[in-house]
Amino acid sequence: MKKNLFILPLIFVIHLHAVEIFETTYSFKNVSINYLDWTNKTQNSTSKEDFAYLELEGGAGFSWGEFYMFLDIENPTKSYSDEPADNLRVTFKPVLNITLVDELSLYVQVFNLQSKDFYVTNPVLGLAYKIKASNNFWIRPFVALNYEESTYYSGLNGYMAGWVFMYKFALNKQKFTLSQWNQHTFSRDDGNIGTQGALAFWWHPMSEITTGIQYRYAAYELGNNKYQDGLIYTLKYNF
Repeated sequence: MKKNLFILPLIFVIHLHAVEIFETTYSFKNVSINYLDWTNKTQNSTSKEDFAYLELEGGAGFSWGEFYMFLDIENPTKSYSDEPADNLRVTFKPVLNITLVDELSLYVQVFNLQSKDFYVTNPVLGLAYKIKASNNFWIRPFVALNYEESTYYSGLNGYMAGWVFMYKFALNKQKFTLSQWNQHTFSRDDGNIGTQGALAFWWHPMSEITTGIQYRYAAYELGNNKYQDGLIYTLKYNF
């Protein structure tokens, strides 16, 4: 009986902390259909081909930090065993920011791609700082160590630095968002500075629907040293 007097309060305290840890300050999730249309210049100078992909995306804020992730299924109607670049591919990327002090956070990102002829797991660990200029605009620059485990390389592979920003605005009572993710890898084993990212313009005609267009770009990334760019057309269902 005396043992229960100690165990029950302990369980109650653990439960309260668990609730606090998983209690969100905001959250979002959506599924989308997307089509990446590479420019003719990119297709002529690389092996890139246009493709459709399905995406599951979500994120949440907590008292201790923020979490974001996406899961993409590229060429969803194709087979994993088809020849590149028409084969089915899967990419997954979780991003975690754990608050250290004020807006400074421990930054953790893991990019994973699996395909017939190539795989990569690319975890990075560093620091990020969120600058919130207003309720409608924020930017989070980061710098991190870059580790790579892939078909062609294994080990620490230099550093990564970049940023993510979001700007919300309204025109004629319509809601829009301008956003970007951008990253550079440097001091790599191949000696090149890699660059990639996307600049996006989103329209939110209703709470359940988001549609937009993204300018996708990369250089010394995505398996090619050429400058690669294209447009991504997206339709999201928010739930």
